[in-house]
Formats: sequence, structure tokens, C-alpha cells
Amino acid sequence: MYGCHGKILRVNLNSGTAKKEDVPADDYKKYLGGAGLATRYLWDEVPAKADPLGEENKLIFMTGSLTGAVAPSTGRFSVVAKSPQTGIWGQANSGGRWGVDFKKSGYDGVIFEGISPHPVYLAVDDNKVEVKDASHLWGLNVPETTAAIKEEMGDKFNIACIGPGGENLVQYAAIMNDLGRAAGRCGLGAVMGSKKLKAIAVRGSKPLTIFDPDQFKAHSRKQYELMDDSMFKMSLQAFGTSVVLDLVSIRGGFPTKNWQTGIFEDAEDINGPAISDKILTKNVTCFACPIECGRGTEIREGKYAGHKGEGPEYETVGTFGGMCAVNDLEAITMAGYLCNDYGLDTISAGSTFAFAMECYEKGILTAEDTGGLELNFGNPDLIVDLVHLVARREGIGDLLAEGTKRMSEKLGQGSEAFAMHVKGLELPAYDSRAVQLTGLTYATANRGGDHITAYVQGPTFVDAPFLIVEESEIKDPFAADPDEVKIAVDLEDMLTSFDCIGACKFMGLCISAADWVELVNLATGWDYTLEEYKKAGERVYNLARAFCSREGLTPKDDTLPKRLLEDPLPEGPAEGQVNDLPVLLERYYHLRGWDRETGKPAAAKLKELGLEDVSDKLWS
Repeated sequence: MYGCHGKILRVNLNSGTAKKEDVPADDYKKYLGGAGLATRYLWDEVPAKADPLGEENKLIFMTGSLTGAVAPSTGRFSVVAKSPQTGIWGQANSGGRWGVDFKKSGYDGVIFEGISPHPVYLAVDDNKVEVKDASHLWGLNVPETTAAIKEEMGDKFNIACIGPGGENLVQYAAIMNDLGRAAGRCGLGAVMGSKKLKAIAVRGSKPLTIFDPDQFKAHSRKQYELMDDSMFKMSLQAFGTSVVLDLVSIRGGFPTKNWQTGIFEDAEDINGPAISDKILTKNVTCFACPIECGRGTEIREGKYAGHKGEGPEYETVGTFGGMCAVNDLEAITMAGYLCNDYGLDTISAGSTFAFAMECYEKGILTAEDTGGLELNFGNPDLIVDLVHLVARREGIGDLLAEGTKRMSEKLGQGSEAFAMHVKGLELPAYDSRAVQLTGLTYATANRGGDHITAYVQGPTFVDAPFLIVEESEIKDPFAADPDEVKIAVDLEDMLTSFDCIGACKFMGLCISAADWVELVNLATGWDYTLEEYKKAGERVYNLARAFCSREGLTPKDDTLPKRLLEDPLPEGPAEGQVNDLPVLLERYYHLRGWDRETGKPAAAKLKELGLEDVSDKLWS
């Protein structure tokens, strides 16, 4: 095989054994690897209604068909399981170098099944695979775990692991790799913790075989040269992902005080230039990345001075900053560092804190509930303290560790109206009342309230149309235009393929779909046409939806928080706007070929995509 090794590992944690397994070549071509291939395994092997934290759930790490090939930003991997946070399809994606190093060991992925009777970690050193005792590592944070395993195994091992957040089954626990990179969303760190799996240490020396190495190298070089002239690259390189904060603010869509408004008066204190001026020490880059958007930082002033790490990214600034109404960049950065150390998703953490603050503001949570802790908006030390409490499940942190959806269900008293999640997954820092199409993609994303599945924020908030789709320009962001729904559908399908091939979705803004198809074919020896490549993304998207439908998802779940549907933005350029979701949703279901009554992909659509067996099971 080319581009992939054709082999995965299957680890039975009940017995502590591992074995090699061949993967049919046709499955790689049909699902492109990565999240696509992992989702196929999830559908086939995890029974309906399985407990996400139980023995029947499986945790699947999978690299893509281009992971490790030196095309722009092709170092990513996906983790797939049934999500404890949402109860449906869960997928998280991460960069850095861990995925490349894993693939160098000679395997494309690993499936973990069962539950270990005691803490363990997996060590993969080329052909040598061991399930090793990790009892001495349990309770350590991410940097401590990484250092301890490197001391045992050698400094050249790359470590993906959980911290106390995953061990304590925080519903939004992350899996961390390369110390500052996170497979963050959907609580898959809690799945890892439930299996008593502390880490995966990898070292490999096996080269990746490319079908046409000369042409692949030449075509890749051309894409790097095109990237060098991109304003998008220059902006991200200079200011990181927080460069978008000002663009979101200009449209009045920067969620503030748990989405009570879209205007944060102190935005300039925490934006991209502020990070560069106050705390930036170096740019951080993932494998083969021409952008270097990561931020290596150090807190130089205040009570947290001397702490170093990676971040904050835009979402961390958006949730701990705007949503919690905190203008202290040092405290936001410290909260982000702690999330990295404990292994927590910063989006869900900051959003959950903001929800708790509004519950406190409205008297739904009281000082008696919080142990005397005042959950006031704008308190910089509070967001730092809450990270500690959540990761350890101490005091009020035990409730906050359950996430916004479960908190609102427990608290009641109308709190569900401002519980800012979709399908149990907290929303990122873009207020969809300022851009209607964003609300549609929140409502329909397979994994819940998620911005990166379609990333319509690119052509809307950021004014950067994607080159991977034919048309991605939005005429009027405030208008719910059914004619623009196809943009969302096309972006969902094409960006899903990025999670399958192992490429960064930022590259979809700068490199055309035809060029990506050419790179895939040169690497693998496949003969994909552009239309077939698009169809592969659609196939995986519908397979994930089928999994969600099988777990009980219905059209009533394709919705938004009541605040976005009923409460107009009170100020700014988007003043008076609410989400007009129904008109967009009708068009979306039609374009998708989904049954409007059940929400399932129609049998005819599944068969068109070559998923006849899925159709038979889903509709039987």
C-alpha cells in the first residue's frame, strides 16, 4: 500500500494484549483513513445504546492517508468513540507530531476495547508493542506523565495522555499530545480514563511509502509557495488564531457574559496583538505546517508570572475571556495552561463556567451550592480556581465537571434557556445571531455544538472564502438565505475529508480541492476524481449521522439554545438579530437527503453512497 501501512493495532485492555490487524485496501479508499475509517469501525463494533464509559465502547485513534506525508499541514490524527458528553458520535482531532510518530511505527491506527483492571499505558516501538503498568502514573498531570514515561522509555518517545481530568471522568476531558496539542472535544479523555488507559507512547522509524514521490514532492512544493503569498498565513503567523477576535467583534458576534451580548468592551486587552505584545515568546508549529499559528507564551506580570506553556488560542480567549467577561490576559492564559496540564477542553470548560456564572447571577446557584465561592462574571482569579476544582471534582467543581447540559437538567428553573450547547456540546466563541449560517451548522453538526465541522466562520466572520468548494461567499450574514445552505453542506463534506486524510482545515482556505485530490492520488496511487473525493466526505458525514440516529438522535435535536432563537442581540452591528433556523433547516434536510420525520439519512441516500449495509440496519 502507498500512503498508509494497511495495518492497525487492536488492544484488549481486559487481558492486556495487543495484536496486529490488516485493513482492507478498499476501506482506505472508501473512507480515506482518519476519522472516516475510525467511524466505520465504530459503527460496526460498538453496539447501539452502549454506555460511553462502559466496556462496550471503543476508543479509536486513526491517522489519515496523508498523515506524515510532507504536504502542507498533514500531521493530524483523529480519535473517535461514542461520546460521554453527548451520547452520540464523538470525534476529536489533534495536530503536533504525535500522529506522524505513531504512523512511523508501522501502524495507521489503534483500537482500544474493554477496560483494564488497573492503570496501563501502551508503548509502541516499531514492531515491539507492550501494555505496561501505569499505576505509578495515575494522578499525574500531563507534563508529569510525559516526563515520567520519557524517563522510562527514552526521550525520543512521543506521548499522548490524559491528566486528572480524564481520570476523574470530567465529561469534557481532553487527550493531550506534544504537551500543548489537544484532541479536545466530546470528552474522549473521559473514555480513555474509563478504560484506565493513561497514555500511548510511540517511537517509530518506518518510512512512509509514497506512490509517486517525485511528483508528490513537486506538487507539495507548489502549495507551500502559494501559501507563502497568503494574507491568511501572514495574519495567523503574526497573531495566532486570536487574530479573528477583532473580526468577530466587528460583526457584533463575540459572545460575552454567557452570550447575553455580542460586544465585549475590553476585547483589545485579550486579542491577538495583546498576546503578541504581552506574553508571546515564540511561534509553535505542527508537522509540515507553513503557518506556525501556535503560541509559545510566558506570563511575565501579575500573580501568575513565571508560568510558561502553549496558548491561548482564540477559543480559549473567547470562552474564558468574553463568555466569562474576564479582561485579564494573564489569568486567561493561566486557565488555559491548567487545562492543558489537567487535560480539559477549554471550549467546554470556559463555556460551562460562564453558564454557572449566569446561574449564580440569577440566583439559581447560591453561595450554599458553591461552598461560599462567588461565581461572579469578570473575576479573573475565579476562572483559574474553577479549573482546579473541576479537574479534581472538588466542591462546586464536581457539578461543573458534568458540563452545561447536565448542569441545566439538574438545576432546572429555566436555566435550559441560556445553557449554550447543542446536543450536549458547548458552543464555541462565535455568536450565530450575527451570522445565520453559523447557527445552521451548530444545529446540524454530527458531534454537537461545533464550529470546525463546516467552519462557515471562514467566509462569514473572517472574510476568507474556502478554495475547496466552488462557492463560499455569503451575501448577507444577517439574512437566513436558503440558497446559501448548499455552502454549509459542501463545507461539511469537504472539511470532513480533511479529518480523514490528516490535514489541517486551515489548508482548505488556501489550497483548492483539485490540488488536494492530486496530492491524495500521488501519495496513494488512487485514481480519485474531484467528484469521487467529494462523495467520500459525504459518505463519512452520513455514516456519522447514521450512528447518531441509531443512538436516538431525532430532528428535535437539530436545534439551538433558546437564547439564540428568541433573545435578540441587544447592541452592536447585529442588534435585534435572532437565529431564523427553521427556514434553513428545511432546505438543509432536502439537500442532505435526510428523512424529515426521523432525521435519519434516507435509505436511498445511504445506498447512493455505497452504505447499503448501514441502510439495512438503520431502517430495519
